[in-house]
Amino acid sequence: MTPSWAELGLVYCAAVWGATFFLVKDALAGVDAVAMVADRFLLSALLLAPFALARRARARHLKESALLAVLLFLLYVSQTIGLKYTTASNSGFITGLFVIFVPAFLLIFLRRPPTRAQWASSALALAGLWLLTGGVRRANFGDAITLIAAATYAAHLLATDRFVRADADVIVLAFHQFWMTGVLAAAYAAASRRSFSVSPRAGATIAFLAGVPTLSAFFLQMKAQKSVAPVKVSLIFSLEPVFAALFAWTLGGEPFSPGRAAGGALIVAAMMAGELAKLAPKRGRQKEILPT
Repeated sequence: MTPSWAELGLVYCAAVWGATFFLVKDALAGVDAVAMVADRFLLSALLLAPFALARRARARHLKESALLAVLLFLLYVSQTIGLKYTTASNSGFITGLFVIFVPAFLLIFLRRPPTRAQWASSALALAGLWLLTGGVRRANFGDAITLIAAATYAAHLLATDRFVRADADVIVLAFHQFWMTGVLAAAYAAASRRSFSVSPRAGATIAFLAGVPTLSAFFLQMKAQKSVAPVKVSLIFSLEPVFAALFAWTLGGEPFSPGRAAGGALIVAAMMAGELAKLAPKRGRQKEILPT
């Protein structure tokens, strides 16, 4: 996959993930949130199974997949629990902090200092997210829990980047990640005595979530990250709340907000700033962060 097609694929991921917000909100009236995560990922694994099990390397990447599954499980569960105690706008903004966690983790764990332009573009995206979601009005327990979602979002992105660049089999890696995430969510739901009942409407939504936002989007993410740097991936993924707002305004029936629209514009500006950073004279020495 060429870099340009990879970047287009990442925009697709942000778009379909953004489209799920109002769908999931409606479906949660007919299914438990953690049970939905379990059903969604187990169904995705089932859909991918014929392709993954036909691979010679079907038993590979179990350790890598386990790490990715734990991160994905923590991301979804912490975000769900946090929403019980905080507002949707606070949850959206705090989860969006992953755009800051990515360069911070690059520096702390991988000793790869981002450029000033990358820090600036991340800060600009963060400002856009603040306007788009309304920012943090009153910090509470839910806000603190949701920080786990932001951190695990960034960690999952960086771990995926490391594994796919090591020439991992993307189909096998996705398959093991999906079923492991589903099993973890199902075990958590069973241990906490949550209901596994699903209404017909929620079942239709879960089928869509399994096939499009989970199977196709996560698969494309892993393929794209073979050629797109993690900081740039995080900036493209910061478009997710922009798409979420667009779908909410058009299909979800929410009122249009000029302030939120301005936030979306800032996020797009941050992506453009990230692109301009590639023109820096030292980009060759920063190839591990911004590959050509």
